[in-house]
Amino acid sequence: MLTLGVNIDHVATIRQARRTVEPDPIAAAALAELGGADGITVHLREDRRHIQDRDVRLLRQTVRTHLNLEMAPTEEMIAIALEIKPDYVTLVPEKREEVTTEGGIDVKSNLERFCGVVERLQGGGIPVSWFIDADAAQIEAACSTGAKFIELHTGEYAEASNEETRAHELEVLKKGCEQALSLGLRVNAGHGLTYWNVYPVACLPGMEELNIGHTIISRAVLVGIERATREMKLAMRGQL
Repeated sequence: MLTLGVNIDHVATIRQARRTVEPDPIAAAALAELGGADGITVHLREDRRHIQDRDVRLLRQTVRTHLNLEMAPTEEMIAIALEIKPDYVTLVPEKREEVTTEGGIDVKSNLERFCGVVERLQGGGIPVSWFIDADAAQIEAACSTGAKFIELHTGEYAEASNEETRAHELEVLKKGCEQALSLGLRVNAGHGLTYWNVYPVACLPGMEELNIGHTIISRAVLVGIERATREMKLAMRGQL
């Protein structure tokens, strides 16, 4: 059954705008789980622009479903992950100047180093996912690192300006999903998915989990995070 990981980064974005204590992403995670979230996702960035170290530590203690820690494959983040022990990590590219993650990580060009990263994390009992574009060479490289998962970057699909382009990008995702499954990888997806475009991606054969944040938190500002989470689960089933 397809599951939903709710990314709560932007709850922390609101908090950090004033450098105060509210809203608390720990409370948001609990409410998202009450609304039907199957997992909680957070991205601990190098610049700590939203999620803080304190948040990740408390979430590890309180999340009842599973905790997915998005992070860059750096020494600092590897050490934090090995200490905190999230249920799995998703390795992502990261640039200080970007507003949000702009694309998939280049596993192919960093294969030797990345194999070592996966070995260390999975040797510490933490399954690894690579956040990558649905590119055949990158999927092959991700598999060769020994990672358990990939997360397909859905940004090109989500940002398509017309139906023809969107259909093309959906086909790219479908082929990427098929290739990954044939290699024995488990497949997640995310980035830019909304209540209005999620269903076709949710229908891709073999898709295991969708990680969605901004659109849920945006809706939650108006209707509350429990309802926003429930409605995303409906949208994933084509029932909204």
